[in-house]
Amino acid sequence: MGRPATKPARLKDGFYIEVKNQGSGGILIRRDTKEQMLLAAEDYSRMKQVTVLGEMKSDKWLDKVKNKKK
Repeated sequence: MGRPATKPARLKDGFYIEVKNQGSGGILIRRDTKEQMLLAAEDYSRMKQVTVLGEMKSDKWLDKVKNKKK
């Protein structure tokens, strides 16, 4: 066993959505362009609960949007 990490995990630059089932934790999905992110959100929204988070650049949210689609 090693020592636990002290530095927080960093997210890569890109566009993020959160996908989860009803009543459970979600996962973050990253896409390179906004169009790809919106297409993925549309695909996942058929069977999961989707939250569009926005764009991450240099560890900062540029346009944090909280739109929920069912």
